Amino acid sequence: MIPPPKDVKQDPQAPSSTELPANLNLGRMTNSVGAPVSDDIAPLTLGARGPILLEDLHLVDKLSHFDRERIPERVVHAKGAGAHGYFEVTKDISHLTRADFLSTVGKRTPMFARFSTVARESGSADTERNPRGFALKFYTEEGNFDMVGNNTPVFFVRDPAAFKDMIAVQKRDPRTHLPSTNMFWDYFTLQPVSFHQLLIQFSNRGTPDGFRHMHGFSSHTYKLINREGAAHYVKWHFRTDQGIKNLSSREAERLRGADPDYATRDLFDAIERGDYPSWTLYFQVLTEEQALNYKYDVFDVTKVISKQDYPLQEVGRFVLNRNPENYFAEVEQAAFAPSHMVPGIAPSPDRMLQGRLFSYADTQLHRLGPNSAQLPINSPRHRPVTTQRDGPMAFGENGGRHANYYPNSFGGPHPDPGITEVQAGCKLAGTVGRYQYEVSDKDFEQPRALYRLLAPDEQQDLVDNIAADVRTTHPPIQRRVVEVLGRIDKELASRVQAGLNSS
Repeated sequence: MIPPPKDVKQDPQAPSSTELPANLNLGRMTNSVGAPVSDDIAPLTLGARGPILLEDLHLVDKLSHFDRERIPERVVHAKGAGAHGYFEVTKDISHLTRADFLSTVGKRTPMFARFSTVARESGSADTERNPRGFALKFYTEEGNFDMVGNNTPVFFVRDPAAFKDMIAVQKRDPRTHLPSTNMFWDYFTLQPVSFHQLLIQFSNRGTPDGFRHMHGFSSHTYKLINREGAAHYVKWHFRTDQGIKNLSSREAERLRGADPDYATRDLFDAIERGDYPSWTLYFQVLTEEQALNYKYDVFDVTKVISKQDYPLQEVGRFVLNRNPENYFAEVEQAAFAPSHMVPGIAPSPDRMLQGRLFSYADTQLHRLGPNSAQLPINSPRHRPVTTQRDGPMAFGENGGRHANYYPNSFGGPHPDPGITEVQAGCKLAGTVGRYQYEVSDKDFEQPRALYRLLAPDEQQDLVDNIAADVRTTHPPIQRRVVEVLGRIDKELASRVQAGLNSS
């Protein structure tokens, strides 16, 4: 048996952030059901050289748990980092929403944030050229509200059926199991509406300098409802108070090999040394009439709403000030879903948002099980009062002896008619059918404006980054890339073509 260390003293110069607690004594070791363990090294054998006995219950307990340590990896947002903090309201927006956590200036709500890359697996590098997930869980007094956004104001596609395919081409080739630029550019040139997002991704914003130096966006338009039932449509903008910083393609590639966990390390170390990162929340606010008559479809997630038309309105600020104590329990098991809403906040008709209302909650049922909301990181501040029972890993008293059905005459939970339904008063009419978006010249106006907004050196970086990636594809795909870029800006297309010719 290995004896426990004696007289271990904490080095006052050693950073506590990455060290195990040296002066802690948890006492006698037990197995998973609390029985004391006599030896955690030597198995129970028939003699010194004999076979191991199946009745070595501690070994069986230890190995069987080890064999089941991994849960399914997230299909998207697999690689990420997280931290705890709080959100504080700084401006009065009670005229826009009845959401309790946004009701009063100075009101603070505990929260948890998880940042991630989108398409790569959990062992990938933090500096991959990829959008970044920006997921926030607010533990409000009326339940949990999840804002599941990205670090870009737009997205690749606007129909949820395309989501699976859009992710598939950013994963691995089914034969070689290698990333494939042919898959990537083949798909996106056949979905040219994606080029607004691709221009952002292949600019230096596609490789942010860690998680602290990037903005976050709802991307989707959401609906807010106030206590009188009046509705407004809003875009959420979380602007980093640390300032935007990006990595060049060369530096991102260097860090990919030198420190693949660069962003995770940067966030953890900053919080541990007391340099707490923060973001200020702003809304773009439109009335229902303004939303329905805007020059672009505000429910099309490939489009932005101009800040010149609808300026940013400050709402509040969130601060991350506490690192997780256990990554798996708090970051890996954190379950985010856009369907986790509270009174006063509702979905819009945005098709991608509508699809995500189902898909994100559904994937957590697959990863964590039907009782994932009972895990500490996901549980609301107040115990849910529900008729839901049973299922794998049901914690606590499972509702005890109380009625698990409604209606009942035994004092069970009952609905509150005083809570206004989020879509009350929403008038919808139409004929059921499959209505496809048609790609038009209008889909290239905002990417064109974005390209022309870039400084000359940023434009050159964008051109170089696209050309470097596209030159590894088949010639017909290269031609299609240049054709789509020509619909955005002919100069951009000619510069990328020149980059391809010089390879």
